[in-house]
Amino acid sequence: MTTLITGTNRGIGRALFDMYTAQGGPVIGTARHPGPGEIALDVTDPDSVARLAQAVTQPLDLLICNAGVLLDRGQDLDSGYPPAMWAQSFATNVTGCFLTIQALLPQLRQARGKIAIISSQMASDTRAPGGTYIYRASKAAVLNLGRNLATDLKVSGIAVGIYHPGWVQTDMGGAGAAIRPETSAQGLAARFAALSLDSTGCFESYDGTPMPF
Repeated sequence: MTTLITGTNRGIGRALFDMYTAQGGPVIGTARHPGPGEIALDVTDPDSVARLAQAVTQPLDLLICNAGVLLDRGQDLDSGYPPAMWAQSFATNVTGCFLTIQALLPQLRQARGKIAIISSQMASDTRAPGGTYIYRASKAAVLNLGRNLATDLKVSGIAVGIYHPGWVQTDMGGAGAAIRPETSAQGLAARFAALSLDSTGCFESYDGTPMPF
């Protein structure tokens, strides 16, 4: 089973990469500034995405769209959230996810593979505590993207799941977060393994809890 993970240089992506590598299956990790065993990928650059698709010649069983940014923590409602921050966040968290999936559709169709999109509970319209507007909006958008891709790709035998990784001790989640990246990765891997055409379009937490839309 060949797995490709975007954003494996740190955090949840690195934990997933290490876990799948330890299991012995072929794993392709990507990063903007790749380290050992990784392929260069900037999801905001269409040419970089195209080069990745050319480099991946084998059928792809699992694509994990993990690359993402949180740029607007602490922004002030009256004076913050500049347009460039919106553009950069959506380019990474939404457009980059779509472009990666689009470019790798031939490889996914060959394997009747699965797509896992890492979103967040902050994507929920039901759960709306305010603040962090750019990140919340981008994660809501990628949730919507995943749900619609699930509809369109079902005919190709490709299941799509959207996942909240938990509050994780990463640069994004902070040192005071509830769980370690390895715990999140183990739970997410179980969710990916359970994903099927019957559950395509699901929005779940790493521990299997259904998330509110």
